[in-house]
Amino acid sequence: MSMNFVKKLLIPAEVKKEYPLPQKVVEAKKRRDAEISDVITGRSDKFLVIIGPCSADNPEPVMDYVHRLAKVQDKVGDRLILIPRIYTNKPRTTGEGYKGMIHQPDPEKQPDVFTGLVAVRSLHTRVIEETGLTSADEMLYPENYRYLDDLLSYVAIGARSVEDQHHRMTVSGMDVPAGMKNPTSGDLSVLLNSVVAAHAQHTFIYRGWEVNTTGNPLAHVVLRGATNKHGNAIPNYHYEDLILLHELYEKRDLANPAVIVDTNHSNSGKQYLEQIRIVQEVLHSRSYSPELKKLVKGFMIESYIEDGAQKIGCEPHVYGKSITDPCLGWEKSEKLIYEIYKKC
Repeated sequence: MSMNFVKKLLIPAEVKKEYPLPQKVVEAKKRRDAEISDVITGRSDKFLVIIGPCSADNPEPVMDYVHRLAKVQDKVGDRLILIPRIYTNKPRTTGEGYKGMIHQPDPEKQPDVFTGLVAVRSLHTRVIEETGLTSADEMLYPENYRYLDDLLSYVAIGARSVEDQHHRMTVSGMDVPAGMKNPTSGDLSVLLNSVVAAHAQHTFIYRGWEVNTTGNPLAHVVLRGATNKHGNAIPNYHYEDLILLHELYEKRDLANPAVIVDTNHSNSGKQYLEQIRIVQEVLHSRSYSPELKKLVKGFMIESYIEDGAQKIGCEPHVYGKSITDPCLGWEKSEKLIYEIYKKC
């Protein structure tokens, strides 16, 4: 049992210096950051749709997907803000399998972390340069965040990470919205504790430094469903769940109460087609209750070019089809975005 130190990586500041961003990208991110943050704070009544593949494994179909999304954004921009899901870290329940582009820029080759970092920065940069959209990514590893903080407009904290103190304190130093997913247990008190922690100021060790954070008032709740002791999925997007969350938020007296509903994972039992029905139900709940209309700020939807999923290395390989969790195909996804536009 040992840990082998393979090579010393450049620190984030060095990577950013070596791969600088065009001014166009810097300005687009600043503009999008403000638009998205205004939704979380309530200054804007637009609705967020964080949508894209379960994992961004191949730049070309991902860019194809985002270009399609950008065309739809042009048509729905008066009510919706579309945020591409470009998740370059993939949590693995057992630690086995594809861990994302940041580990394996080519899913069929051996890990190469530095090449992965460069590939990830390149992909997020291309998205902004070519479409004007800025992306969401998952902060699976807190120490990696600084490699991408100049590119992301939204950060997700996963169900297995949200109880970790280092994740919570790192979020407290962000200046963009961070969605804290409920833990796999579904415990809403634990979830709200994570939001409280992310809103607070902290002093801690980060990347070998003692750092101070000012707190992130844009941290908020993401409901993704839960799993019971038998491994069965327990959804938490129903009207009663949302009302309970509203009441719990009021008791905590937190700034900027907000919830994003994740339509896949344990909410759908990973039955990706159920995402369409879940969206419809949540929109109905939101239209019925003024409190929920104010609280529910958007959806997370797993979507790609083709329906379903495929295994890594399968033949024939299907372009634009997920190699991790099954996703809603583009035709259904586009139709669903327009449905959200009409009803939000």
